[in-house]
Amino acid sequence: MERVWGGRELERVYGRTLPTAGRPYGESWEIVDRENEQSVVNHGPLDGVSLHQLWTTRREEIFGAGYEHHDHFPILIKVLDARDDLSIQVHPPVHLAASLGGEPKTEMWYIADADPGAKLYVGLKQGVTRVDFEQAITNGTVEQCVHAINPVPGESIFIPSGRLHAIGAGFLIHEIQQNSDTTYRVFDWNRCGLDGKPRDLHVAESLASIDFQDFEPAMDTPNGENLATCAYFSTDRRSIVAGQTVSNPEADSFSIVSVVSGSLKSTDGREFTMGSFLLLPRAAKPLVASKNSNVLQVTLPR
Repeated sequence: MERVWGGRELERVYGRTLPTAGRPYGESWEIVDRENEQSVVNHGPLDGVSLHQLWTTRREEIFGAGYEHHDHFPILIKVLDARDDLSIQVHPPVHLAASLGGEPKTEMWYIADADPGAKLYVGLKQGVTRVDFEQAITNGTVEQCVHAINPVPGESIFIPSGRLHAIGAGFLIHEIQQNSDTTYRVFDWNRCGLDGKPRDLHVAESLASIDFQDFEPAMDTPNGENLATCAYFSTDRRSIVAGQTVSNPEADSFSIVSVVSGSLKSTDGREFTMGSFLLLPRAAKPLVASKNSNVLQVTLPR
């Protein structure tokens, strides 16, 4: 996805072939089941089959039992390449999303790479009120109200719907989120989009959605291997040495694995290097670490 704040790190770091030379690509949607965007199987007897087709026609066989309540695959996983600051934004909470014309969206960020001094903007500075914030919108000084953090690679943070946030320049991030594409921009750094025009803002929707009691959150502290668990997903970070295996936490259910560093090999000899994302079907054979590796493993509640 081209984005005004994007760059070319997917090419430099992960060796991806980007569509157009010199254009800024800010997002790569890795695991997705949306009407206009689909992940597609790229190997084996199901080669060419979309994620949505698997989810609707072979759900229990591929994913396991207990996922009957979702018409689409319920999460979306992205890589974000932020070479400039993203807009200051918020996603609508569950109880308001429909009335605002959007979809709720809770997410988490895993910091795969970060330039020295790069900032995340998360939550409000202590004591900022709604009145203060509305005045800052009028004055074009919203950034002065938002709390800033300087994370390092390997850290993560949970972003519940309603939390004001922005990714600053200089990050490569793995994002795990609800299957939603609703973002309300409240401030875009007084800049123009790729078409030379200011991007749309959603001030009324943002003000309705922001949690004005969310002051100065910190990066998360892992609970053992677990980075985040919520009603929509659970994400673990695993450090494995060469020769160790990665398998589904529950043999009768699937998981999604992303290779943060190192590489994994399947039993048929395929190599999954840094930046690879793959869906391990129910009852899949384990993957073996070719070298010391760090992986994220995402599961869904049933």
